[in-house]
Amino acid sequence: MRPETPATPGTPEILVRDHTIYACVMGSRAFGLATEGSDTDRRGVFLAPTPLFWRFDKPPTHVEGPGEEQFSWELERFCELALRANPNILECLHSPLVEYADDTGRELLSLREAFLSRRVHETFARYAHAQRRKLEAHVRAHGAPRWKHAMHLIRLLAGARDLLRTGRLTVDVGERRESLLAVKRGEVPWPEVESLMTRLESEAEEAASRSPLPAEPDRRRVEDFLIRARRASALQSYPHDEGVQSVMDAGGLG
Repeated sequence: MRPETPATPGTPEILVRDHTIYACVMGSRAFGLATEGSDTDRRGVFLAPTPLFWRFDKPPTHVEGPGEEQFSWELERFCELALRANPNILECLHSPLVEYADDTGRELLSLREAFLSRRVHETFARYAHAQRRKLEAHVRAHGAPRWKHAMHLIRLLAGARDLLRTGRLTVDVGERRESLLAVKRGEVPWPEVESLMTRLESEAEEAASRSPLPAEPDRRRVEDFLIRARRASALQSYPHDEGVQSVMDAGGLG
């Protein structure tokens, strides 16, 4: 008689606690824009054990928590979003504040360039356009934008332009810190902020036409990494994860 498998394939907390392969700090601290009282936003990537995918109930693609400012993605979802040039994911992959990386996490970091392509122009520009419309709507309704959001939009636009120009993504704003914080404090008139945004958009478009980035990301290289990670996970034992161990025992692999 085959043993019954557990009702759930493992709690999100266990996936983050025991199967994280990469963890970093994002937000203002990673951008070099932290001030007194800034939150510490943590982001991570976990590799759900392969046996959990053999069930009807699949592991989650992302997990919020356990901390208030913590968010993690399952490796496959993270790679999918990075290949699509999702701005938040690419910045996470290039954070200067890495808190943890195991062997798989370090290999993920070694693949950073494989995710980069000229697609960033479309995705960053589309995201920036949506954020700018929100800022403009707030100005019409309240007479001023949300200055913190305006600061981060300028940061994003400048980062996208520089990425298209150089082929390298730099998260820390460096010497732009003080001028950006002046925007956050509302010390720069909105018309000047609008003009700067328009100029950065134009410069990014110009840079895209002759960017050193490839037209498409290296999907095959990333997929090879994912397959190897899944295969290695399938061969491991999980003595401290009852849900995984039960699935493996039921399949005769324990």
